Amino acid sequence: MHEEAENLAVRALGFVASDPELLPRFLAITGIEAHSIRKAAQEPGFLAGVLQFILAHEPTLLRFAEETGTPPAAVGKALRALPLGNDDHERST
Repeated sequence: MHEEAENLAVRALGFVASDPELLPRFLAITGIEAHSIRKAAQEPGFLAGVLQFILAHEPTLLRFAEETGTPPAAVGKALRALPLGNDDHERST
């Protein structure tokens, strides 16, 4: 399940990165600079943060689900399978 969760989170990151409206919002919320995404992606909790970003906005979640053929509930399930994929991950980074 962990590998599936990582794969889903990587797809979610690609979804965010390819969207001209979502990417700036994601960068602003996380404080990550665009050129630092690859490095940040290696940090524990980053992929969980991507999924939390998707889950935090229902229209974004539904669009991601539709465009990738992913059931919306699978995003929350994947989040819980990732390191720091709980509500206190922000304090851990």
